[in-house]
Amino acid sequence: MEKSLENKVKIIPFREDIQHHFKKINYEWIDNYFEIIDHDKLVLENPKEEIIDKGGYIYFAKYNNEIVGCVALEKVSDTIFELSKMGVKPNYQGLKIGKLLMLKAIEKSKQLSIESLVLYTNPKLISAIKLYKRNGFYEVPNDQKLIKRATLKMKLNFSS
Repeated sequence: MEKSLENKVKIIPFREDIQHHFKKINYEWIDNYFEIIDHDKLVLENPKEEIIDKGGYIYFAKYNNEIVGCVALEKVSDTIFELSKMGVKPNYQGLKIGKLLMLKAIEKSKQLSIESLVLYTNPKLISAIKLYKRNGFYEVPNDQKLIKRATLKMKLNFSS
């Protein structure tokens, strides 16, 4: 990414007046690759209640006054958070906006002094998996059965 573009992308925290972008961005990418399920609808239509109010965080990527991406940190326990619902609008993919969102999630995780950050993904999301691996995530056994498309679990440890 050009330095000028990177400087134009701002990562901002959740606000109720922009929460509709969280739903729109995620519906678009999930629908493009998979099928929207009831769990998606619950979380995406109620992000404040389902993520923020449960101790999690949501961040948005803003570029030229437009919300173009988002990521969530969902609290699993006091020591583990899940990186989830990371998406970037199609016209902005390939500009490293996903990387900036992920780095913000990792930075926040370190501030929270948690032990690890986990994520669930699918092998067909090759670019995303490469991004995760470049930033220290590694594959672990998948213990999640709720969402069938989430066949791959990855983890990033912060404490040894």
